[in-house]
Amino acid sequence: MKVIFSIKFILLSLLFCSIIVESVAQDKNQKQQDERIQAFLKKQQQQWDHLNVPYEDGQLLYNLIVKNNYQSALEIGTSTGHSTIWIAWALSKTGGKLITIEIDENRQQEAIKNLKAVGLYDVVEFKLGNAHQIVKEVKGPFDFVFSDADKDWYAQYFEDVNPKLKKGGCFTAHNVLQNLNGISEYMNLVKTHPDYETTVDQSSNSGMAISYKK
Repeated sequence: MKVIFSIKFILLSLLFCSIIVESVAQDKNQKQQDERIQAFLKKQQQQWDHLNVPYEDGQLLYNLIVKNNYQSALEIGTSTGHSTIWIAWALSKTGGKLITIEIDENRQQEAIKNLKAVGLYDVVEFKLGNAHQIVKEVKGPFDFVFSDADKDWYAQYFEDVNPKLKKGGCFTAHNVLQNLNGISEYMNLVKTHPDYETTVDQSSNSGMAISYKK
């Protein structure tokens, strides 16, 4: 009996040690990935064109996802992937996935290149085409949405996604502090919608509307 107990103890000890070693290796890999992504974002911080979000707004998207443990995200308007990296990076922490839509093939290819460069390509499903139609067809449910495509279609994107957004989920929209066609209509919609609570973050001059579904 003592021999059997000793063998079981040794086996359990070895299993425990292997779990510790694996956990340490995963933490090391995660730290290396975080450092690689941070370095890439910092290096490119002043080089993203006007179709991408400012660095501060990318950080905001990341924080919202991690804080709320969101795991199923939709991005409307990939551009060349700045916001996509922030969202995918956050989802890599929560075990989630992102669907991102872009109408311009050249911008999408650049985004794919950028996501591969930071090791986040596998977190993202890229869809090429007109978001007006794709948003209607894409299957949910989602718990996080980022809208940064044609502003005059913001209200319609919201209407199309609303049935697919989980309770407690978050719909975010960019450039809401700017006087652009469609922004007033969108803000009136989300601020008066009985199922949502909306605030505006002013980390950048662009402004981000953050609408939580009750």
